[in-house]
Amino acid sequence: MRALFEKYKDFIMEVIHFGMVGVINTFLGWVIMAVLYNLMHMNYWLSSGISYFIGSVFSYHANARLTFKVEDRDKWLPWRFALNIIVCYLVSFSAAQPLVGWLLDAFGLSAGGTLSQALLDNIAMIFGMGIFIVMNFFGQKLFVFRTGRHKTKEM
Repeated sequence: MRALFEKYKDFIMEVIHFGMVGVINTFLGWVIMAVLYNLMHMNYWLSSGISYFIGSVFSYHANARLTFKVEDRDKWLPWRFALNIIVCYLVSFSAAQPLVGWLLDAFGLSAGGTLSQALLDNIAMIFGMGIFIVMNFFGQKLFVFRTGRHKTKEM
């Protein structure tokens, strides 16, 4: 078991650090999203979009420094990060609404009429966040902060 941990230690530590940044970011994002949607009555896309923009700025700096330990930030790094966030956001939040509708129908909770649109959108935003987290980790690891594109700090 120890040999397995040693083999995947860097990856495990990246997941742990990404998770720590993610917990803070998710809490911050959900609060912003909930306030904008439920209290300020912005629509699904605007409230989630503003929330993800703010969270992305935090995530970029925290993950570059803490998770992926980027020292040499090339000029394309912010653009790759922005592209990753945009793709993850559009895919995850576009998939979340139909997925929630399908799941509710599959469990006999029929989205048609029994639940309010506000409740459906809030559930979809939570699902969208989950899809986004998984896509974003692999996008950052494999595309944005990919080993070989930057110099890493030696520990």
